[in-house]
Formats: sequence, C-alpha cells, structure tokens
Amino acid sequence: MRQKLTNAIHALQRDLVEDHPDDAVRLLERQAPEEVARILSRFSAQEAIPVWEQLSPDVGMRALEAMETAKAIQVLRHINPTRSAAMLAMRDENTREQFLSMLPDSEAQELRTILAYPPDSAGALMDPRVMLLRRDTTVREVLVRIRASRRRATRRLFVVDADNLLEGQVDIQDVATASATTRLEEIQRPVRAVVNAVAPREEVVEIIEHYKLTDLPVVDAEGRLIGVVRYRNLMAAAENEATVAMQTMVGVSKDEKALSNVSFAVRKRLPWLQINLVTAFLAASVVGLFESTIAKYTALAVLLPVVAGQSGNTGAQALAVTMRGLALREIRLRQWPRILFKEASTAFWNGLAVAATTALGVWVWSASPGLAGVIGVSMILSMVIAGISGAAIPLLLTAARQDPAQSSSIVLTTVTDVAGFFSFLGIAYLFADLL
Repeated sequence: MRQKLTNAIHALQRDLVEDHPDDAVRLLERQAPEEVARILSRFSAQEAIPVWEQLSPDVGMRALEAMETAKAIQVLRHINPTRSAAMLAMRDENTREQFLSMLPDSEAQELRTILAYPPDSAGALMDPRVMLLRRDTTVREVLVRIRASRRRATRRLFVVDADNLLEGQVDIQDVATASATTRLEEIQRPVRAVVNAVAPREEVVEIIEHYKLTDLPVVDAEGRLIGVVRYRNLMAAAENEATVAMQTMVGVSKDEKALSNVSFAVRKRLPWLQINLVTAFLAASVVGLFESTIAKYTALAVLLPVVAGQSGNTGAQALAVTMRGLALREIRLRQWPRILFKEASTAFWNGLAVAATTALGVWVWSASPGLAGVIGVSMILSMVIAGISGAAIPLLLTAARQDPAQSSSIVLTTVTDVAGFFSFLGIAYLFADLL
C-alpha cells in the first residue's frame, strides 16, 4: 500500500514537472532546498529544464548544492547559460570556480564571460544575489526565504512572472507589517525604473538620482531580472575610484598598497619622479629667462613662490572638482565649454579678490606701487590659466581615452608653475620702469 502511494506521488510529480512547470516552480519554491533537490533528482537534466530555468536563482543554487555533484553539473550544462550564470552568481568566486572547474573548458569559459560584465556597467555594479518571488507567494513564505538567504539590509523585494520578467516590487516594511497569509500581489507596487545589464554607470547614476532609488533592478537582453544595483554599492564603487584617482594623479600606481614591498613602490613611483624632475627643470628654465631682471629687482625672487602657490592651489581645486565630476559621471565631454568657462570665471573672481589683498600687502611691504600692480595683474592672469588647466587636463585625457587621473597633478603642477613664473616675471620685465 505504501509503495503504491509512493508511486502515485512520483507519478503526480512527474506530470507536474513535465507538463506544468509553472505550477511545479511555485510549489518547489515553498520547499526546503533538500526537498527540491530530492524531487528534481528523480528527473534527468533534460526533463526538468523548464523547471530549473524558472526557479529563483537562490532556490536553484541551494538545491544544486544539496544534490550529488554529478547531477548538479549536468543541470548546469543543459539549462540556458544565462540561468546557470544567475545561479552561480549567488555564491562567492571560490564556490563558483569549484563548479566551473568541473565543466568542460568551453562551457566554463562561456559562463565566465556571462558573469564578467564590462567594467563600469550595470552588470558589474549589481548585486546578483536577488530573490525572484511570485505574485502568489505569501508573506510567511517570503520571510522563510529571507531567513534562509541570511541577507541583511534588504529594503526592496521584486516580483516576477513565470518567465522571470519583472512584474512589481514590495517594500520590506510592507512585508513586516502584513499578515502571514497576505500574498505579494496584494502589497506589490509598480517598478519605477529598470536598467539593462550592459548600460554604462553614467546611465545607472542618472536613473537612481532621477527616481531617488535605493535599489535599481537590472535585467538581461530578454528582460529577465538578474540583479539589483544598490545605491550603497554605487557609492562604494565611486569612493574606491576616487581613492585610486588620488594615488594615480600624483604618480602612484593604483596597485600600490600601504604595506606594499619597498621594491614595488620604488619601481612604480620612480619613473614619475624622473618625469617630475624634467618638468621642474622646465619651470626653472622660465625663471632663467628673466635672470637679469631678478638680479636687478631682488624682490621678485621673494614674491615668486606667492604667485606660483596661489596658481597651484587654484589649479588643484579645478582639477579636484572636474575629477569628481568625471568619476561620478556628473559631467560629459560635450560639456567642456561650460566647464572651462565656469572654472575660468571662478578663477577670475577669486584672482581679483586675492590680487587685491596681495597688492595691498606688497605695497605696504615694499612701498612700490609698481611692484604691487605687477603682482596683482600676474596673480589674476596665472590663476585664470591655472583654473582652465585644472579642468582641461582631465578632460583632454578622457577625450584621448586615457585615465584622467594618471599623474594629472604632475602635469598641472608644471603648467601652473610655468604660468605663474612667466606671467609674474614677464609682466615685471615689460613694466620694469615702474618697479
């Protein structure tokens, strides 16, 4: 009798899996992973493909881990590669590699390609560990799934149809306050925005900022939900890029860490220090052009660092703002006239204020109205040049498809020193009679 009952249950399960995969998925996602693995293990990978491809990746991956390794590998080989990749993405890189190493090389490489999205794309920024929930799933079942996943800081859940196409979203607060028997379709809301996995980060930033989102769903080419870009991850990526930029803009390799070997640090830094030495000689040669003028008016030598220092600070400010805008995709290359005009205008008005203070100080110190006028004019001119240069250097490097942070500070320092020295000494030379 018991055997007949068992056979009947198996027959019903076979009928459900083979002829009604949508219903099978809804029932299986309510079961423990071990039970899902036990049921699906009775079928060959080919027979259960529709079910495996519709299972939520978190449920599917846990079921695969509960199965015999050989059967799990067969499943990964026969289902759609994008679905295999979605399941593998639920685990860390080491676990993924354990499974991939057991696949044929060509198939493993295909899955690695799918898992490796272009840098700075939505796919590279997303969190692929997203649960696919059905509209008829109850709050009680959702809470069981959340506890099983052990994921924290989950704010929003997503509801999909039988083909894993996005249908709606549910706030975790609504789940927490709803009764255990409430179905998700009763509390779900429309999805405000989605993004394709290959969309660039600038598009992701625009969508998140426009809609004020904390979680942005990511879909593949077929419109299936494959992950979520979380605002905190986007900000973390931008922060990481900014810290890397801080190193590269002064000639330090982005690969160097605080505890890197001395030999590695020397090898990475020395070439840029040598380049910096060449640029320092270039700035010194400008001073050499006006050696006779400096010898005649020694006060010029005293005031040179003042002009160079102010122009350097002005350029550094413009560089920092432009670099941040490029890193966060707040600005684009086509906006270069507006950016340069803004920095030139800012530098002009700042230069005017600083020049007035400097000229007054120099007049009191030297009792020379001519020298005060010369340093005032040169201060404005050098600061405007520095502001334009600070914005232009990263823009030009980006236009040339180079890293805009790569030693841009070294280039800027050369430009601001040359501009400061040449403007001050050049104007002093032209108006030497007034000194």
